[in-house]
Amino acid sequence: MSDTTTGASYAAAGVDIEAGDRAVELMKEWVKKTKRPEVLGGLGGFAGLFDASALKRYERPLLASATDGVGTKVDLARKMGVYDTIGHDLVGMVVDDLVVCGAEPLFMTDYICVGKVHPERVAAIVKGIAEGCVLAGCALVGGETAEHPGLLGEDDFDVAGAGTGVVEADQLLGADRIRTGDAVIAMASSGLHSNGYSLVRHVVFDRAGWSLDREVQEFGRTLGEELLEPTKIYSLDCLALTRTTEVHAFSHVTGGGLAANLARVVPDALHARVDRSTWTPGAVFDVVGRAGNVERLELEKTLNMGVGMIAVVPADSVDTALTTLADRGVRAWVAGEITERGGHATGAALSGDYAS
Repeated sequence: MSDTTTGASYAAAGVDIEAGDRAVELMKEWVKKTKRPEVLGGLGGFAGLFDASALKRYERPLLASATDGVGTKVDLARKMGVYDTIGHDLVGMVVDDLVVCGAEPLFMTDYICVGKVHPERVAAIVKGIAEGCVLAGCALVGGETAEHPGLLGEDDFDVAGAGTGVVEADQLLGADRIRTGDAVIAMASSGLHSNGYSLVRHVVFDRAGWSLDREVQEFGRTLGEELLEPTKIYSLDCLALTRTTEVHAFSHVTGGGLAANLARVVPDALHARVDRSTWTPGAVFDVVGRAGNVERLELEKTLNMGVGMIAVVPADSVDTALTTLADRGVRAWVAGEITERGGHATGAALSGDYAS
């Protein structure tokens, strides 16, 4: 029973302002590492500032925006007590949506919602976000940490982020650039990334009854370590492609799988054919499929199956594109082509069996 003889307070309601201030102090050093020349000021203001005069070099700058979270993957981070990788996932989900249209990510903001502020824990989350921003070449200009006692458990949290990028209007990528004969280049994912975890968690916990510390021979590490593998961030690799060769479109492979996301950038009159035999999905996809007796089509419409980003390029750009990606340490290959759409063909489809 609550004590009604003393006055109510924010602290008594479960919100610790001092802990929030401590978290801000701890995260400052990480946010500083993301600073770009266009960023003004630091943490502590009511809004992040970005000098838009930097856009004067553009003839017709188009601003691109995206927002996302990382879904139920945060629950695995909480259970494992690992908080400094989930930020990579958040940044990847946002900036790689921006780069699909050819936009350079400029800056991000984040939102962290917790049941109780544990300063070191919040700082670790922001550390991961800042490291992701460095990998993406964008600045982390601000954010918000909200404490929701009574709505979330003391150890519960969620993260979300929003990003802004810029692209020259005449360099905007998309479906209108794609032509028959274009090559579909696949870029390898680092694992599950941040999609389909509701299915994965149902399979490994509810159906298989596994624990996060279970050693899985196919992974060469524990189940938890595999499931927390950070999302690969492709934005700088994609931008490098646009500088070295002609690119017609990108497709970020997230929820919905490869075919559905590729179809989003294929014009109605054309069809993207992707050959499964050109790659072998990572072990995690096979393990999830077998552990849950999940049908292949269900896996493919839920998980990335080993492909995190697609580039659609003219046939004569393939060699340069593959060389550029290889030089940047990105495993990539020609996975298919763009053809005329005929009969009952959909925007994009997979054919054949995966390589073993």
